[in-house]
Amino acid sequence: MVNKHRPLSPATFVPADLVQPAVRLAVSGEAALLNRTTAAAAERMFAGAASAGVVLTLASGYRSYATQTATYNGYVSSRGRAEADTASARPGYSEHQTGWSFDIGDGGGACSFQPCFAQQPAAAWVKANAHRYGFIVRYPWMEHPVTGYFYEPWHLRYIGVEAAGDMHRRGIPTLEQYFGLEAAPAYR
Repeated sequence: MVNKHRPLSPATFVPADLVQPAVRLAVSGEAALLNRTTAAAAERMFAGAASAGVVLTLASGYRSYATQTATYNGYVSSRGRAEADTASARPGYSEHQTGWSFDIGDGGGACSFQPCFAQQPAAAWVKANAHRYGFIVRYPWMEHPVTGYFYEPWHLRYIGVEAAGDMHRRGIPTLEQYFGLEAAPAYR
């Protein structure tokens, strides 16, 4: 569990089992990698979406500490630190660094990494079906007071079929609430 109150330890953590899943990629290099468990589940989910006529792409997977530093600093440079903290994790606090999370696209770039992505078929399908494959939309609509991030319908987190299904059935929107953890709207 990684959030603004729960950094990785060590901050430069690298998963030992990074692999490239056999899915449609919109990226290359480290961004095309996931940990082995997440990659296998992603392959099943992407196949399920394809059988429903929905295109999913892996738009951003693993990010090293160095890559997250560059990503976060880019947000700080363009938006300032306060706004950057609502859009990008600080280095050592990113779920992408764990290999358990990734961002999806729709293959066409419509609304990529923008709130309007929620209305695209890829996001609608994932919202309705991801739990069947062990995934949740990690930063759901209107839960930023809990997660610290505004809605990201493209950001998925693997937690396993049982837990994701339980969250879905019980209507629990965030991992913080599911695990009984304090809200983490800001860094300490």
